Amino acid sequence: MREARHYEPTDSSVRFFDTHAHLYDGRLIEVGFDPDKVLSLSAKAGVTRILIPADSEESSRQAMDYVASHDGSFGVELYCSVGVHPHEAKTYTSDVEAFLITSLDNRDKHKIRALGEIGLDYYYDLSERSVQREVFIRQLEIAKECDIPIILHERDATGDCLDILKSFYSRGALRKSPGVCHCCSMSKEAAAEMVKMGFFIGFDGPITFKNNKKTPEVCLDTPLDRIVIETDSPYLTPEPNRGLTNNPEFVPYVCSRIAEIKGMPLEEIARVTYDNGCKLYEITEG
Repeated sequence: MREARHYEPTDSSVRFFDTHAHLYDGRLIEVGFDPDKVLSLSAKAGVTRILIPADSEESSRQAMDYVASHDGSFGVELYCSVGVHPHEAKTYTSDVEAFLITSLDNRDKHKIRALGEIGLDYYYDLSERSVQREVFIRQLEIAKECDIPIILHERDATGDCLDILKSFYSRGALRKSPGVCHCCSMSKEAAAEMVKMGFFIGFDGPITFKNNKKTPEVCLDTPLDRIVIETDSPYLTPEPNRGLTNNPEFVPYVCSRIAEIKGMPLEEIARVTYDNGCKLYEITEG
C-alpha cells in the first residue's frame, strides 16, 4: 500500500472542523487507525473539531461511547449525532424511536448535536422506498419536536426528498437552521432549494476527483456562509490520497479544493467553514 500524503499546515492558527466522520467504523481499526492515531494525525493537520454521525441505534451508541472515551484527546473536541439511515429504515421500531428521543433528551451529556444520518437512498434500495419515506418523515418530526438540526443523506432520491422537506418548510415545521445536506450530490438547482430552506451544504472527497464536474459547479454557486467540510471517514478519501482509507486529517484537502473553486485563500475558507460548522451544530467557544 502506498504511503499517504500528510497535510502539513503552514499556519498554526488555521483550524479545520470535520463535520462528518464515522470514527467508530471498524475499517479504521483494520488498517491500524486506533483512536489515538486518528486523533493525533488529525490534530497535526490542524483539525480541532470532529462530529461523529450515526446511521442506526447500534452506531448511535458507538458514536456516543467514542465521544465519552476520547473527547479532548490531542486537543480535538468531539461531538456526535444519533439517527437511522435510510439503509437501516427497515430496522426502525417504536423501541428505536424511544431510544432516539431519550438520547436527544440527554443531548448535552452525550454531546449530541444532530439527528442523523436520515433521509432517502434510492441507489441501493436496502430498505423499501415507502419505508424509507415513512421513517424519514417521522425523524423529521422528532427533529422538530426536539429542536435539533438534521444530517440529511440523499442519493438518487432528490425529487422525493425535496418534496418531503418542502412540505415541512411550507407549514413552518423546519427549524430556521434545519441542518446539513451531507455529501451533497444534488444538482446546483436542487442545492439552491436546500439553501433557500436554510440548510448548509456539506462537501467531501468527491469534490477533489478529477472526473467530477458537477460538485464543483454546486460549490461555486453555494454561498460561502452555507458551506461545511467533511471527510465521511473512512469513505470518500480525497485526492491526493484517493484509494487509501480516509480519516479526518485529510479534510484540509477538501478545504483546499473549495478554495481553488472560490478563488480564495485556503486560510479564509478554513476560517469560514469552521465557523459555519459551529453555527450548524450550535457550538460556542469556551
